[in-house]
This record gives sequence, structure tokens and C-alpha cells, in this order.
Amino acid sequence: MIASRFLRRSFLTLFLSLTAAGALAQPQPAQPEYTPEVGQEGKDVVWVPTSQTLVDKMLDMAKVTPEDFVIDLGSGDGRTVITAAKRGTRALGIEYNPEMVELSRRNAAKEGVSGKAQFVKADLFESDFSKATVITMFLLPDINLKLRPKILDLKPGTRIVSNSFTMGDWKADRTVKAEKNCDAYCTAYLWIVPAKVAGTWRLPEGELILKQEFQTISGTLKTGDKAVAISGGRMRGDGITFSAGGARYTGRVNGDTMEGAVKSGEKGGKWRATRGGKTTS
Repeated sequence: MIASRFLRRSFLTLFLSLTAAGALAQPQPAQPEYTPEVGQEGKDVVWVPTSQTLVDKMLDMAKVTPEDFVIDLGSGDGRTVITAAKRGTRALGIEYNPEMVELSRRNAAKEGVSGKAQFVKADLFESDFSKATVITMFLLPDINLKLRPKILDLKPGTRIVSNSFTMGDWKADRTVKAEKNCDAYCTAYLWIVPAKVAGTWRLPEGELILKQEFQTISGTLKTGDKAVAISGGRMRGDGITFSAGGARYTGRVNGDTMEGAVKSGEKGGKWRATRGGKTTS
């Protein structure tokens, strides 16, 4: 009786195993491809795609070339990264939604740019984008402000382009609107990360004391007992321009050194300064 019961159990186990295997062998219905919906919730923002017209304008504003490395913060369906890749540029999309990341990869493959368009699932606030020469984004103003300190620490000359939303009191270097084929969110803002120059700089003939507020600089140029205020001071990446005592100074900043040309009336010459002690900006 025990043997018989054992055989029945063995046959039942075999039958169930074969039935399960047959079920697994049956073709499974194809899963529908993920399709995002405008306005769907994300980690920090809802998803609204940037119009292709504005994508093109944003990349044009940043003067993107194949030598650049573009990082799109909150890359959504990947269109900005893919458009940059089509221009021959290496581009990376950082996106928190894993389904959006996979969709972007499929879209890049369809467009034949998978080699240059990469996408990662990551949190913006935990990501390293220090190697970017261009950063694009379509985030909310409070997110922009949270990211601003990190952005200002990027290499001078890094170009930042935002769809519709600003950086608070850091005024944009340029603003462009898409007039055609764009129904909403049609304004792009460009900033160029300025070199940090606030402090005291030593010149052979005196001392240059600079204060800085983003890309705007002010201060004084001291020569002997004479001090004159500088005017029209501005940074554009590592480029510096200002006027003092009737002379116009232009130059480049390289760490703790700046040098360039100075012109006063018909006379011109060279100037050079090295950083000394810092003053508050």
C-alpha cells in the first residue's frame, strides 16, 4: 500500500510538472510599450516635453559642437540628448524614472545614435555632472536654485540652458523665445558659468580689489595713493572686462592669474595680475 501511494504521488508530481512546463512554453502576450503621459508625476517635477523647436534653439544658444559634452538634467523621453547626439555631440541624460530611461534608449536606437546618446537612472542631486561643457534642463525654479551652487562650481565657461525657468537673481546672459511651432514653455535662458575673481589682485603698478555678484564685478584699482572705481565690469566664463581711470581692460582668468590687454585712448599695452588675499564678494 505504501509503495502504491508513493507511485501515485510520483505520477501526480510528474503530471503537474509537465503541465506547468507546457504552460510556460505557450507564447506570452506582448507587453505594451511604455508611453509617457504629459503631466505625469515625477520625483521632483511633472513631465512636460520640450518642443523640438525649443530644443534646437537651446542647443543653438549654447553653440553646441561635436567637441562638447552635453548633460540633460531630467532627460524625460530623451529628445534633447538625442538631438545633441545627431549633431555629433556626446550627450548624457540623467532621469529618475527607469521607464523613461528605457524609452529614451529605445528612441536613441531608433534614431541610430546609441553610441553618442547615453541615459542613466539617477537622482540629480546625487549626480556628478562636472565633466559637462553644456547643461540643459527643464526643471522648476526651486530645483534650479537648489542646483545653482553646484552649477556655479563648474568649470568657468560651462554653458547652462534652461527651458522657461530662471536662476533667481543670477540673471541670464541671453534669452531667446521660440516664435513658431511652440505652444507652451517657449522661452530659453542661457548662463555662462563665470570664473571666481572676488578678492585682491596684485599688479606691478598697484592693487586691484574686486567684488563679484555672479557675472558682474565691481571694485577699485589702486595705484600708489590713488584709487579709482572700476565700471562696466563683467565676466563671461574665464573672460574679464572692466574700465578704470579711463582705460579699458580685457583679459583671461586662469586660476590665480589674470592677464590681457589694456587700452587708454590711442595707447595700448599688456597687464597682468596675481591673486593675493581674498575679500568678501
